[in-house]
Amino acid sequence: MPKTIPSIRILGTRVDMIQTPEVMALMDRWIEGEPHQLHHVVNTGMHGIMEAHKDPSVASVLDAADVLAPDGILAIIVARFYGYRLRKLDTGPDLLWKFSEIANRKGHKYFFYGDTAETLDLLSASLTSEFSDLQIVGYESPPFRTLTQEEDEAIVAKINQAKPDVLWVGLGMPKQEKWIFEHRDVLMVPVVVGAGAAFKFASGTVPRAPTLVYNLGFEWLWRLVQEPKRVWRRVLLDAPRFMVLVFLQLTRLRKY
Repeated sequence: MPKTIPSIRILGTRVDMIQTPEVMALMDRWIEGEPHQLHHVVNTGMHGIMEAHKDPSVASVLDAADVLAPDGILAIIVARFYGYRLRKLDTGPDLLWKFSEIANRKGHKYFFYGDTAETLDLLSASLTSEFSDLQIVGYESPPFRTLTQEEDEAIVAKINQAKPDVLWVGLGMPKQEKWIFEHRDVLMVPVVVGAGAAFKFASGTVPRAPTLVYNLGFEWLWRLVQEPKRVWRRVLLDAPRFMVLVFLQLTRLRKY
């Protein structure tokens, strides 16, 4: 992480006080200035922080990332307690769509890994429809099981042969971040981003919350309605626990 970016610790996890425009500037700088070095970008909030709190191996992965940008209203609220006036509008899964404006203009190449073949087809069509010069050099939907070593090596080889500037990995948190961390020495890509739900949003397979709902911080409720089986546990179980633990941190009743 660049030394100029301040950070805070939330339940022991380093969260960088950075917003989408700054993340995009860093990605562009890394592609053009450090193309032979892999840079891992994490975009997460309460969900990722709670995963790290429960699992030390996840905590190590997140701590090793070059940038961990806050996502979600709860992480934004905690940042504001520490004096950082982050805007909800400038955080979240829109990074993929917004960075595509830069990639379209500068010729940065994309590769998508994760989700279903149908989602990736729709994602590619949606992006190239909006950004006519965007170069998508490949995508891969892995099987929903543990890959064999041969399959894993073949996927890495396919990615490297395509020579993308940005590899977007949409396997879900924390699986995608672990995958990136475990392959950091064999991937020849300057920027790798844990995409989370961005594939579904940008492809249109899951509708985004209305702008007012999003800006007010109620996207979690929208997602609960849209994808109850996927997010109910984090909304109904992890979020209340997160708030209690953060309260203990802020009141200095507990250290992490």
